[in-house]
Amino acid sequence: MKHLILFFLLASPALADGPVVEKATAQRAGDGWRFDVTISHPDTGWEHYADGWRVLDVEGNELGLRVLYHPHEQEQPFTRSLGGVQVPEGATQVQIQARCIVDGWNTETYTLTLP
Repeated sequence: MKHLILFFLLASPALADGPVVEKATAQRAGDGWRFDVTISHPDTGWEHYADGWRVLDVEGNELGLRVLYHPHEQEQPFTRSLGGVQVPEGATQVQIQARCIVDGWNTETYTLTLP
């Protein structure tokens, strides 16, 4: 039995870490908000890379989506921006959530207090 368990542990692929929001900033820009988000993810190429992040309100409603169209194997962590995000008046916090093309949305979110 021990050999069978060991076989399955060795034969199964290693689970890659999901994309992580390392930091985020926000600033008012015109009638919306601009977000600069730094993500880290062990991109391996076109078959597995962080492909986006989104801004959510505190209830989990999507306010804006930044799609990432290519892997960032040689640039880790990396920062990308999204402007024109409409944040409800009076909101003091938002959440940032990252995703990758293999694992989907990370269950962990980054809470950002708005300036």
